[in-house]
Amino acid sequence: MTQEFWDRKHETLPLRDLQDLQLKRLKTLVSYVSKSNQLYRKKLTEAQVTHASIKTLQDIETIPFLTKQDLRAYYPFGLVCTPLDDIVEVHASSGTTGKPVVGPYTAHDVDLWGEVMARSLFANGLRKTDIVQNAYGYGLFTGAHGFEKGAQKIGAMVITISSGNTERQIDIMKDFGSTALACTPSYSLHIAEVAEEKGLRPAEDFQLRLGAFGAEAWSEEMRSSIEKRWGITAHEHYGLTELIGPGVVSECEYKKLHINADHFYPEIIDPKTGETLEPGNEGELVYTTLTKEAFPALRFRTKDLASISEETCECGRTLPIQSRIKGRSDDMMKIKGVIVFPSQIEAALMQVSGMSDNYQIVKTKQGDVYSLSVEAEPVEDRFRQGHLDDFEQKAEKEIFRVLNLRVPVHAVQPKTLPRSTGKAKRVVER
Repeated sequence: MTQEFWDRKHETLPLRDLQDLQLKRLKTLVSYVSKSNQLYRKKLTEAQVTHASIKTLQDIETIPFLTKQDLRAYYPFGLVCTPLDDIVEVHASSGTTGKPVVGPYTAHDVDLWGEVMARSLFANGLRKTDIVQNAYGYGLFTGAHGFEKGAQKIGAMVITISSGNTERQIDIMKDFGSTALACTPSYSLHIAEVAEEKGLRPAEDFQLRLGAFGAEAWSEEMRSSIEKRWGITAHEHYGLTELIGPGVVSECEYKKLHINADHFYPEIIDPKTGETLEPGNEGELVYTTLTKEAFPALRFRTKDLASISEETCECGRTLPIQSRIKGRSDDMMKIKGVIVFPSQIEAALMQVSGMSDNYQIVKTKQGDVYSLSVEAEPVEDRFRQGHLDDFEQKAEKEIFRVLNLRVPVHAVQPKTLPRSTGKAKRVVER
């Protein structure tokens, strides 16, 4: 145990001291948004919430939730709490299901982002001596920019290569001696696949030792596949454009996901009733940004399902621990009365001998009834062996073991399913 911290004071605060700090910042935040933004002022006034009415952290439950629909209704700058002249940087979500969510930053917010990302990457094990290949896509998306800010604050060299042009990624990784790779987990596997096609051995022919992955859900089985394939330690990062981007939650050396709770106050609620749940219960994550200036988010409903515990980690950090995301309530599928998350199917497929990392879940609607099937790529050797009905039966058996649901699996020829340089599209509807 190294007992190394980027910000020892805040990462090891006793729980009571952390809660006192959170309460102080929450009261300041309520006062700040009430004075700075008419829409927030209206919401808080209607709920009879004031600086004085927040006496304990539990009083946060009197504040109305903020939803993605609210953000789109106030697009682009309706919830900004500073003059537009004070905004120095803007990011946005992809907007694939409507207007994009806009993330504006003041100079203070940019500094804060770099600080929480440095804390997160340092907890992963990133140091000044590292060379980071930043293969997240540069653009409005927050990912690449957050990892760049944090790594540079630590003092590491950042290769700003962005995503795509995979053969060039491999050449740069080899020539520059990259020691850390930052990208989506699915893209890391695609890079490994292309490297192998070029006759390279990912675990032996590169200097990578660390992976910083996020922006999509991935299972522990997928993590194991990445670590074995690259010969690295793979760490998860969690964040949202609505909050700050990456930098909200990240893993320590023991692969526990620590919440930077001095800046982001977490809650778990029942997704149906909105009732706050006690630590240890699984529900929907709700976050409040305690220290942002341009766009503070009060009780933002993430739609992500997880749990939170307040146990002290072996690494020495006292920051709350978030479980890995089980899935998004938006991604949840009810098939023949069974609740199904894509990550559960992925976990089952990864148990099948000869299975590659590439699959697609096909959701089909007939009338009002949905059914699922899976298209799965065996690895080249397994495909050449034939007898693919045996491969399919084993995959179906593993899925049934996890879900108690029969889902047909169809083996497809290797390299026929689409690859992604960003977030992989694991579920398609036909």
